[in-house]
Amino acid sequence: MPNDTPRSQPRRRDHSTLQLPCGTCSRWFKTPSGRTRHRISAHPVMPVPPQDNHQPPIPQEPQPPNLAQPSRDEGHHVDMDIHEGHHGADYHDINMDEHPRQPSPQADVHTEFVGCGDHLYRNYHMGLSGKPCDINGAFLPPGAPPPPPEDIPNDDWTPFRNRSEFETAEFLYKQNQMPAGQIDRLLDLWASTLAKHNDEPPFADHRDLYNVIDSSPFGDVPWQHFTVAYDGERLADEDRPWMDDQYEVWFRDPREVVRNMLANPTYANEIDYRPYREYSTEGDKRQWKDFMSGDWAWDQADEIAKDPSTLGSTFVPVILGSDKTTVSVGTGNNEYYPLYASIGNIHNNVRRAHRNGVAVIGFLAMPKTTQEHAEEPSFRRFRRQLFHSSLSKILDPLKPGMSTPEVTRFGDGHYRRVIYGLGPYIADYEEQVLLACIVRNWCPKYLILFYMCVANRDNLDEDALPCTREYTEALIEEALSDDLWDDFGIVAQLVPFTNDFPRADIFQMISPDILHQLVKGAFKDHLVTWVKKYLRLTHRKRKAQKIMDDIDRRIAAVASFSGLRRFPQGRGFKQWTGDDSKALMKVYLPAIKGHVPQDVVRTFRALLDFCYLVRRNIITEDTLLEIDDALSRFHRYREIFKATGVVLHFSLPRQHSLTHYVRNIRLFAAPNGLCSSITENKHIEAVKEPWRRSSRYNALGQILLTNQRLDKLAAARVNFTRRGMLTGTCLSAAVGVLEGKKRAQSIPALADELNIPSLSDLLSRFLFQQLHPDDPRDTSDVPLAECPLYLNKISVFNSASSRFYAPSDLSGIGGMRVEHIRACPSWRNEHSRNDCVFINMDSSLPSMRGLEVARVCAFVSFQYRGEVYPCAVIRWFDKVGDAADEDTGMWIVRPGYRANNSPEHAVIHLDAIYRAAHLIPVYGMEFLPQELKFYHSYDAFQTYYVNKYVDHHAFEIAF
Repeated sequence: MPNDTPRSQPRRRDHSTLQLPCGTCSRWFKTPSGRTRHRISAHPVMPVPPQDNHQPPIPQEPQPPNLAQPSRDEGHHVDMDIHEGHHGADYHDINMDEHPRQPSPQADVHTEFVGCGDHLYRNYHMGLSGKPCDINGAFLPPGAPPPPPEDIPNDDWTPFRNRSEFETAEFLYKQNQMPAGQIDRLLDLWASTLAKHNDEPPFADHRDLYNVIDSSPFGDVPWQHFTVAYDGERLADEDRPWMDDQYEVWFRDPREVVRNMLANPTYANEIDYRPYREYSTEGDKRQWKDFMSGDWAWDQADEIAKDPSTLGSTFVPVILGSDKTTVSVGTGNNEYYPLYASIGNIHNNVRRAHRNGVAVIGFLAMPKTTQEHAEEPSFRRFRRQLFHSSLSKILDPLKPGMSTPEVTRFGDGHYRRVIYGLGPYIADYEEQVLLACIVRNWCPKYLILFYMCVANRDNLDEDALPCTREYTEALIEEALSDDLWDDFGIVAQLVPFTNDFPRADIFQMISPDILHQLVKGAFKDHLVTWVKKYLRLTHRKRKAQKIMDDIDRRIAAVASFSGLRRFPQGRGFKQWTGDDSKALMKVYLPAIKGHVPQDVVRTFRALLDFCYLVRRNIITEDTLLEIDDALSRFHRYREIFKATGVVLHFSLPRQHSLTHYVRNIRLFAAPNGLCSSITENKHIEAVKEPWRRSSRYNALGQILLTNQRLDKLAAARVNFTRRGMLTGTCLSAAVGVLEGKKRAQSIPALADELNIPSLSDLLSRFLFQQLHPDDPRDTSDVPLAECPLYLNKISVFNSASSRFYAPSDLSGIGGMRVEHIRACPSWRNEHSRNDCVFINMDSSLPSMRGLEVARVCAFVSFQYRGEVYPCAVIRWFDKVGDAADEDTGMWIVRPGYRANNSPEHAVIHLDAIYRAAHLIPVYGMEFLPQELKFYHSYDAFQTYYVNKYVDHHAFEIAF
């Protein structure tokens, strides 16, 4: 008995149902799960946030990194026979009170200026420095040239006989996607025209065409497959069809696919060979752009560099993505969805523009069963584990190269030693739940560096503890499955595929997703839906419908703009695409102002600001502050939806994900390079189009073959381009030009056409300004007698193109974008179209303070004294106020008038036009007449918003 304890013995604890000590405090617990919950709530261990030293270290002589062997967990190997109930935990002795791994200290760095001048510099990683080597892996001295390319004659088009044959194959199979029967008919018609010349077409028939493509030695990564079957425990009375089925998974060797990407010469100037941190010399402020500029790549390199055999290698992060879809109903019980791969070394614009920077590497199985068994937990676990086990098997060829460097050739001709690693995973929310092995409606995103947030699904925005792989494994070790499901949102029976690979943690790998989290989620599914619900709650049904109809008319009344999708019937359609939502974002804000409270308008503005900021191609430290500010405003103003009863809470996983963007940007750099729109667009090329051109019978095999042929054609084009064989075009003869409406050929005729009587005077003053650029007088003060008079022939054009740097938008090589500005009397034979433009007035002033807005009446070119003058006839718009509208964040302008109330026109040089501008009317609170059309927009209103949301470049200049 306790009172009889001998004094020579230590006092023992009284008997209690509480048998498990906390280990940190004096409390005891009955169950491991109770103790775990107590430890996490009472003794939280918050990870130390990444230290971002804005003041970079002074460059030093390179020092070798820590050469100690890394203590790496090899992970749990998942066999392809699925066993229920096995969670694969390898961490039996984890102390929950230990701090999670902190960011690696910054190693010695190599500093270089980049770009023009000395405005930017980079600190490059010294351990994994991407040194060129020979084919045997021996490093070359600095400046050594790459080995000469294989000596192939420039007229060798193997397997094609000539350029015409290659371009015909590419046109018929890739660009036109012509069916086999039509190919045969075209070749027959072609042969009939050549018979009299004793010549023949390039291919005999479609089979000959296909055989030639198949024989191409370029880009040949064949498809393979493996079969998966259930091999878990079965009860005596269990008879489940899915347990007896076999599931085929098709894949291509990801290692060979990655090596082909690294060897692509078109990426030679758009690839990073080593992690880096980029800074502006003005204040030493850091900025994030392409993937290798993020902290994740740097910290991975720190970890890898602990092994001395990896020093000097190139770290190659493999970026994955999957997009579930049904590809066939004709392959029995098997359906698939594609798995994509890219590499983190290529620049974001390459991955977004595809250019073969994203490749399909697998089609995963989608098990089906009877309705009776479809909702059983055992089947659902099997289906989810099959996904992870399939990924583990497909990615297995990469595993040796994750610890031992291998030599491969790069697009610049050099060989380098490479170390692979699993990088971010591009996925929508449903895929993220599957990847993280969590319960739906829980947060699978990161809270701080390398961690996943375990935020309770009832209040996702409350402060939550981070979760690492170690924490998860410890929870699985100690807690009961039901407690893990209910209290932590963890599915304990599943083994993530990342357990089979070094340095891979699924909680680190899930990337931000602009498309589904912001565009389709927070904007379309949340705010747009909430506005509709708000109107129904605050107005009678008929009045609410009338307001929504007017919002639709306002959207439909928006003027045309290059690249802007129109909504002729408003936004009232059922099937939304990502492009529909993106287009609606650009025009929705002015359409609702006047029909909803001010806080609703400001909620939309805050979200749009957030979306456009995180979508930037380059994100600076100042941008991060702007993102935080936009998020704070969004959280503040969205409360109106709760106050009016539209929503009860904001615990929405996709909306909650906004809180993770700043830390994700520090990890992975600009999020536009990891958006699911990349895989969804690739999905069209890899699945939808091959499906449409298939016979629909056993379609998967045809889809695989089509992808392989497309890859061969793409690889052949890269090879022929590298050898300089595809300059110019096949035919040098000019193609016909479509006839348009004949325009005026003299100034008086153009003055009549445009109804600008003073056009001749305006042109004379323009010429005076061009001939006397140093004259201090305003041209309007110069007497017309001193201005030259031009009466000769002019050329009038319906459009002009503007080329400017806009890397945040879809753009070409180097981030340059070309847009067309229209000024034509008959657009598509229906109505006139005269676009608006930004005029650069003072480049030393920021944003709209240095820009003016005008509408183009005509583009004109003429020759005077041997000099050609390209110019534009414009009508000026005046700014309303000296700042942007506080609610919408957009400047307001109105058509300009002279003192005599005549429209204010001018003639300007074409070089003064910066780019196209898009205006949306200030609708006010009035309802639009039903007969108003979008092409009336620039003529029917008195004031207009300068739409900074029309694209990302406009957002960056029109603030």
